[in-house]
Amino acid sequence: MSAFLQQLPALLGVVIGALGSYLAVVRGDRARFRRERAARWEERRLAVYAGYARTVKQSVTLAYRLAAHYGNDPHPHPLTPQQAEPLLTEASAARDPSGEALLLLGSPVVVERARAWVVVAMDMERFVRDERRDAAAWRLLLVRQRAAREGYYAAVREDLALPPGHPATWPTGRS
Repeated sequence: MSAFLQQLPALLGVVIGALGSYLAVVRGDRARFRRERAARWEERRLAVYAGYARTVKQSVTLAYRLAAHYGNDPHPHPLTPQQAEPLLTEASAARDPSGEALLLLGSPVVVERARAWVVVAMDMERFVRDERRDAAAWRLLLVRQRAAREGYYAAVREDLALPPGHPATWPTGRS
């Protein structure tokens, strides 16, 4: 019995060491799992944010091109209303699923900024669908659109902890 008692501290040390190692591995695995899961969701959010921006920008670009047909915009590739109609319809339809994904995964601030940007894009679409010829009013819409886009990108960068990006305010002749 005395031999067992002499070995008991070593045996307890082994058991405590094994238990400590197990707990350290489990804790490390949990932390790694949480980091990997957060990274996966960040990647998904970035993809959703970029996809949404792409669909809104597609609508905006089509509005530029149609506005050029009416003399409101200097875009070098104008579209006639007949050419633009199916493209505008398609772009509008593409915004719906990307908007739903944004609602699902986006932060409240990003979703609000996205809403502000798409409202301006829809105002631009309404302007060109109404066949308006008012370059001054169009320029005001462009200013609003650029500010809304910049607000969206700033919110996305903040949500994803990205560094500040380029403001994309170089001269284009559209003022």
